[in-house]
Amino acid sequence: AFILTTIIMNSEAYHFVFLLNFLVEMKKIKTELVNYSFIILGSFVMALGVVGFLSPNRIATGGTAGLAIVLHHVINLPIGVLMALVNIPLLLVGLKYLGKRFAIKTIFCIGFIVLFVDALSQWIHLQSLSSNLMLATLYGGVTIGIGLGLIFKGGASAGGGTILAKIISANTQIKTSTVILILDALVVASAGFVFHSIELALWSLISIYVGSKLIDLILVGASSQKIVHISSIKNLNELSLIISENLGISGTIIKGNDLGNTEYKDIIFIMIDKNKLNPLKQLVLQYDENVKMIVMEATEVLGKE
Repeated sequence: AFILTTIIMNSEAYHFVFLLNFLVEMKKIKTELVNYSFIILGSFVMALGVVGFLSPNRIATGGTAGLAIVLHHVINLPIGVLMALVNIPLLLVGLKYLGKRFAIKTIFCIGFIVLFVDALSQWIHLQSLSSNLMLATLYGGVTIGIGLGLIFKGGASAGGGTILAKIISANTQIKTSTVILILDALVVASAGFVFHSIELALWSLISIYVGSKLIDLILVGASSQKIVHISSIKNLNELSLIISENLGISGTIIKGNDLGNTEYKDIIFIMIDKNKLNPLKQLVLQYDENVKMIVMEATEVLGKE
C-alpha cells in the first residue's frame, strides 16, 4: 500500500510539473506571437510612411530607410531592394553584437519592411498621400515613429543604423545614441546634397524629430503623472498628513542628512497626476515658504503604491 501510494503521489507530482511547464511554455509562445504581431504591424506602418509620404516628396528619414530614399532617386532601384542591399551586409557583420533572438527578429522585421515597401510602391502603385511638404513631413514622421515604436515594442530593430551603431560602440568609446545621431545627420546631409535643396534637408530633420517623439510615446506612453520631491526644515510628517487629507494621495518619507552630515533632513517622495500639481504647490507653500520642491516627469510607471 505504501509503495502504491508513493507511485501515485509521484505520478501526480510529475503531471503537475508537466502541466506547469506546459503553461509556462504556452505563455512564452503567446508573448512571442504578440511580439511578432507588433513587428509585422510596425513594418507595414513604416512602409506606408516611406511610400505614402516621404519618398514621393524627397524627404529622408533616419537610418537605412532614409538612405534608401536618397539612393532611390539616384539609381532608380526599388526602395525595398535598396533597403535589403544596405541591411544584409550590416546584419552579417553585426550578428555577434545583436544576440541570437534579437538578430532573428531583426531579420524577420527587415524582410517584412522590404516586402511591404515594394508591395505598396511596385505592385499596388500607391500614390503620394500628400504633396504638401509640411503635411508629408509631419505625417511621414508620425507613421515612421509609430512603425519603429511598434517594432521596438516587439523586441526587434529596423536594422541599419542600429546595427552599425552597436558595432561601432562595441569597438570604440562612442555611445550608441551618438553614433545614431551622426548617421542620421549624414543621411540628412546627403539628402540635401542629392536633392540640391537645403529646405528638403531641413524638412527631413523635422521628420526625424517627430518620429523620435512618436517612438517614445509608443514605448513609454503619454505621461500624465509627475514625480515630486519635497524638502523642508519643518516636520514633514505634518505636511504629509495635510497633503493626504486635501489631495487624497500618499507618498513616502525618505529620511537622511545633508551632504555635510550637519543637518537632519527628510524628503517627501510623491507621484501625482499633473492636474493636482498646482494645488500641491499651494499647499506646500502655505506650510513652508522656504520649501524646496523638485518636479520631474514620470516617463514610465509600473505597479501601484
